[in-house]
Amino acid sequence: MQFAYTIIYVENVPATLDFYRRAFGIETGFLHESNDYGELITGTTKLAFAQHETAQGNLKHAYTPLTQSLAGIEIGLTTSDVPAAYQKAIDAGASAITPPATKPWGQTVAYVRAPEGTLIEICTPIG
Repeated sequence: MQFAYTIIYVENVPATLDFYRRAFGIETGFLHESNDYGELITGTTKLAFAQHETAQGNLKHAYTPLTQSLAGIEIGLTTSDVPAAYQKAIDAGASAITPPATKPWGQTVAYVRAPEGTLIEICTPIG
């Protein structure tokens, strides 16, 4: 078994892909012609987005949309310059959650919330 992808359900897939490109420089690898599913180029494990309606169709009553008040999931993005990445994300439309700070183990960490509600950790690599 191998971890292949994470799908985050959103209102507008193209707008979400555009935010991640502007905020983090992550390019779109695939966008379905229906605009209801897309993937970012993130290496062997994909970060993907699909419309809420897709989840409701696939999952029926087991699906609850992400809200601004509920984190539910966090994605982590590593960079050597956390303060610059944090500011770039905010300039692209992310909400500031926690400004960059150095943790006792030496890692610099900051948090933002993407426009669609996903909690994003921006951090230096560990080690």
